Order: sequence, then structure tokens, then C-alpha cells
Amino acid sequence: MSKKLYIETLGCAMNVRDSEHIIGELTTKENFTLTDDIKDADLIIINTCSVREKPVHKLFSEIGHFNKVKKKDAKIGVCGCTASHLGEEIIKKAPYVSFVLGARNVSKIGEVIHKEKSVEIDLNYDESTYAFSDFRSSLYKAYVNISIGCDKKCTFCIVPKTRGEEISIPPDLIIKEVKRAVENGAKEIILLGQNVNNYGRRFSSFDKKINFTQLLRMVSEVDGVERIRFTSPHPLHMDDEFLEEFAKNPKICKSMHMPLQSGSSKVLKDMKRGYTKEWFLDRAFKLREMIPDVHISTDIIVGFPGESEKDFEDTLDVVKKVKFEQIFSFKYSPRPLTPAKDFKNQVSNEVASERLTRLQNLHFEILDEISKKEKGRVYKVLFDELKLGGLVSGRSDNNWIVKTKGSEELLGKFADVKITKSGRLSLEGEVIKVYE
Repeated sequence: MSKKLYIETLGCAMNVRDSEHIIGELTTKENFTLTDDIKDADLIIINTCSVREKPVHKLFSEIGHFNKVKKKDAKIGVCGCTASHLGEEIIKKAPYVSFVLGARNVSKIGEVIHKEKSVEIDLNYDESTYAFSDFRSSLYKAYVNISIGCDKKCTFCIVPKTRGEEISIPPDLIIKEVKRAVENGAKEIILLGQNVNNYGRRFSSFDKKINFTQLLRMVSEVDGVERIRFTSPHPLHMDDEFLEEFAKNPKICKSMHMPLQSGSSKVLKDMKRGYTKEWFLDRAFKLREMIPDVHISTDIIVGFPGESEKDFEDTLDVVKKVKFEQIFSFKYSPRPLTPAKDFKNQVSNEVASERLTRLQNLHFEILDEISKKEKGRVYKVLFDELKLGGLVSGRSDNNWIVKTKGSEELLGKFADVKITKSGRLSLEGEVIKVYE
């Protein structure tokens, strides 16, 4: 009789893929089946994030809740970045946790579930050539890891301390995974890495030179791949070859995530981001020039230690000039194991909150301006989700969320949709053509 697995995922797309790997290993090799009912689960896993402070607090709140509602003999496991960071401290603080598995040790899931109080958090462990059992949460989109770890030294970021050094996955393994995903129905491939466009920097078992642009060409040549997305590229590695391939390759979706973090060259230097305000603007302007309909999204941190009013005004200036279609904005959150937490001139919470409000209000104005131009346009949309009220949802090539009236018959299909209503974050429209 199969055992039941309940898994909760916090954080980024890489965590989503890690959870898929965990599910694949446990359902294929350990006789588990998934359940949405935590009270029915024999194994409860929370896959954690440690990029900001809030998810860490949520972890202990969640596992405390899990312990209260779980059935008597059910196990609780903690995986992911917070597991890498805190390790044995998790079990000391929450002794009902059965095991802790770090973000760099996902392939060991089949071992730790059988070892009570097991802690596996080796940052030097190399999973770059491990063939995970296949599981995907979407029938139409497939996440594919192309690298693990991060070599950047951003002073605000804990990720290098939770995911280890950057290693690229050999291209032949990536292409095999892409082909398998397409054979199982995926139409859109999403390539994942902490710095995807730094692909090829280091391999543990591959000796040929290959960069991200070359990998994009290889993926686009796989029969059945209709769309390619990737996250997250680093502005420092956005050379002309990469941008030109992005612009001219018809399979690459015209949506680019460019993490700005700050518009101030001084703050960027303090963050050790490796580029300046001018470099970022040059790359963004080149994208806009080559692809008029490109969507550019970004991450911005306000209130970084030492950020002056002038520094913040530089950030607003970049936002005004680039006119990002999407911004993920946050107040600076001091993280353990990072240099910035010990920087002098920490910005007060009041100042940071006021700046965050100003930034978000400016972006709302920009979104209102952008959305006004969308009514009447036609987008080719891949539908992949049912919504309440008899609606289906999908994304355009340039990453607009588009909704229309419809049923599961549209799921997994491309359709041309004429936009009838526009909002800041999504569009609504009427289907005028379905591609069979």
C-alpha cells in the first residue's frame, strides 16, 4: 500500500523544481503518492527559502502547525535553503522534525527519510550529473535546471551560503531532459539557474567550451519545443551576442528579467553587483530598440545600508527610463552570513518603508500608462490554468497574463486573443483563433 506525501514549497522557481525532483524520487523509488490533505500524509515536507527573513519565520510557524495536525506516525522533513543555513538548529528548535535536507543535497531524499534526525547539508556535494526521476507539476511547461549554486559575492545575498559554488549541468543531460519533457507534452521550456547567462563557467564532468547563447540555440533545435523562457539572467553577463540571440530566435519568449537591485552606481558597488547604472540602462535600451514589444521585469531593494536620498532618486530615474512591466520590490532585509548585515549606516525601517511606497506608486503610474495601450491588441497565448468564473488563463510571448472565457478544452493550446480589457498585471480578451 502506497504512502502519502504532502509537500509545501516556499520561494523561487528553483525551489519549485527541487520540489518536483523530491516528488519524482519519492513517488518513483519509495512508493509515495501525492496528497493535498496534510492530515492524510505519512510524510510532510516543507521546502524552504532564506532569501528574506519572513520565509524563515514562516518555516517554524508552519512546521509547528504541521506537528499539531499530522497523524500520529507521520514524519516531518525540512528541505531547501533554510535547511542548508540552519541545519541541526532546526531539529534543536523543533525536535519533532525527522530530517533536514539542504538545497545542494536533494538527490539524498531517498536516504534521509529512513534515517531519523538525519541532517544532510553538504555545500560541496555535486548533483550536476545526477539523473532525477521525472515529475512535473505542469503538463505544458517544464522547468529545467542548467546550473546549481552561485559564485557571485553580492553583499546582501545568502544564496551562495545555501546552494554552494556554481556548477553548470552538462549540455547533453540538459538536452535529454528537454526532449523527455517535450515527449511528455511540454510546449514551453523554462531554463533555471542563479545566473543562467553565466552558464558554462564551470563543469565537474564536461570539458568543452559552451556558453548560454550556444545552449539556447541547442534547446531551440529540439523538435517540439515551441517556447523557451529562462530565469534569472545577470545584467553583468548580458553581452551583445546574448541579446542578439534573444532578439532573433523566434522560440525565445520576448520577456527578460533584469535584476537591477539599485539604480545607484555607488550602491551597486557596495552590493558588489559588478555593473553600473549606465551599463544597466545601456542593456535595457538595446533590448527596447531591438524588440519594441519586449517586457522587462526586475528586482529592486530599497533601504540598502548607506542608501542616500540621491541614491534612491537614481533608482527612480532608472524606473522612469526603462518603464519596467513588472517590479518585485522589497525593503532590505539583513541576512545572516552576508557582509551587508554588518555595514554601518543601516537605513531605518521608516525611511525604507517610505521609499518603497514611493517606488511602488511610481510603478503603478507606469503600469497604468502601459496597460492603456493594450486594448485591441492580439496576443498568441499558451493556456495552462483554469480560473474561477469559467475563465482560462495563460501567458503571451512577452509574459502578459491573459484570461478569457473557456474551459479545459483550451488547456495546453495556443490561441490568438484580442484584448478587450486591460489591467496593471493582467489582460482579458476574446479568442479569435485556436491553433490545433
